[in-house]
Amino acid sequence: MSTSLTVFRSERVVTPEGIRAASVVVRDGRIEGIDATVDVPRGAQVVDVGSDALLPGIVDSHAHINEPGRTDWEGFATATAAAAAGGITTVVDMPLNSIPATTSLAALRTKADAASGQCAIDYGLWGGVIPGNAGELQAMVEAGAPGFKAFLVHSGVDEFPAATRDVLDVAMPILAKAGVPLLVHAELTDHEPPFAGDVRAYASYLASRPAAWEVDAIRMMIDLCRKHRAPVHIVHLSAADALDDIAKAKAEGLPFTVETCPHYLTFSAEEIEAGATHFKCAPPIREAENRERLWRAVASGLIDLVVSDHSPCTPALKKLEAGDFSGAWGGIAGLQLSVSAVWTGMRAHGLGLDVLVERMARRTAKLAGLSERKGAIQPGRDADFVVFAPETRFKVAPEDIRHRHRLTPYAGRELEGRVLRTYLRGQRIFDATEGLTGPRIGQWLPRG
Repeated sequence: MSTSLTVFRSERVVTPEGIRAASVVVRDGRIEGIDATVDVPRGAQVVDVGSDALLPGIVDSHAHINEPGRTDWEGFATATAAAAAGGITTVVDMPLNSIPATTSLAALRTKADAASGQCAIDYGLWGGVIPGNAGELQAMVEAGAPGFKAFLVHSGVDEFPAATRDVLDVAMPILAKAGVPLLVHAELTDHEPPFAGDVRAYASYLASRPAAWEVDAIRMMIDLCRKHRAPVHIVHLSAADALDDIAKAKAEGLPFTVETCPHYLTFSAEEIEAGATHFKCAPPIREAENRERLWRAVASGLIDLVVSDHSPCTPALKKLEAGDFSGAWGGIAGLQLSVSAVWTGMRAHGLGLDVLVERMARRTAKLAGLSERKGAIQPGRDADFVVFAPETRFKVAPEDIRHRHRLTPYAGRELEGRVLRTYLRGQRIFDATEGLTGPRIGQWLPRG
């Protein structure tokens, strides 16, 4: 059997032990060793990236790929191409908005079949908790689901109804026993009042989903986490008002983690113009002061990780012509741009590449149960790399976006940090000058 051997060199290799000049030896797609200098073995290929940084492949544990069923919104082929262009080498797909939703063993297999052979990068598949599917959860764990998503309010699609506290009281002991996390869309309200005010005004939409919804939901989930000792992960935190409660839960030793997203760290409510419905998401983008509090929590580690929450739709569903925030689909398209968007903010806040990797690779891999393979440049891990130019600035041009649809609030924005090349298990899969390179070698990574 032939053996492939490659040595990757960079003056800035981002490892768990720090950022340093190093040579990374890769044999048959796995990292064999890391050293400051290494004699190049006979027959080895050398990839020297000079002063560009060598990062581990980014792991995005929150993306809506929507296939099958709503593939006109997004699909595995387009989403994973965009991810590769953005330095993401593993994505974990959410159980909605596909049809069927991934809430049964049969649906999990249907989605795995839909993804097979289409993906430029590796991928995992979250399951979902909805009323009445507790009997499916253990079978889905055994089939490879690394955890389960639940909504506490209407999800926006009827095939994924909200989970009440009673539903979670049944599901969480099953997840606790299996050792997998419950991922929670944390907004909670007794009733969703009708949209009030000017439908074109972002302030009207912001007022319709107040921070108190998130605070109340997170308090309920802390209580349930304490009761069942099941790992709870809060997805897409937007409300900084909930941070004190999260800090107390962590100090108590509860298995409680939280993420936020690039759009909450990049944009602010004050800058969103009337009718700019491509900024609509749920929970909403909040004020600049709130954004800065989120940044402090990212810097301190109180917010564990940062993920895209890529949630695209067809442009028509954004209702841009009418500029109608009340009726537009809520979701941000940003998978390809998430790393650069976050790095732009990190540089502005004095944070380094080590923090970027910790929040967007190592901890995301851990959440998805992939720490043995992904998320760090360490011996034994997959040789997933990003060649990254952290000082390079570029303006987001819609024609460069590889999502199925190019509508994104990042269009025209200047970002820092350009992905030059992406490698999956030692094979180059993206080059900034050539685009996608080679066959689609992405694999499903079921939970072991």
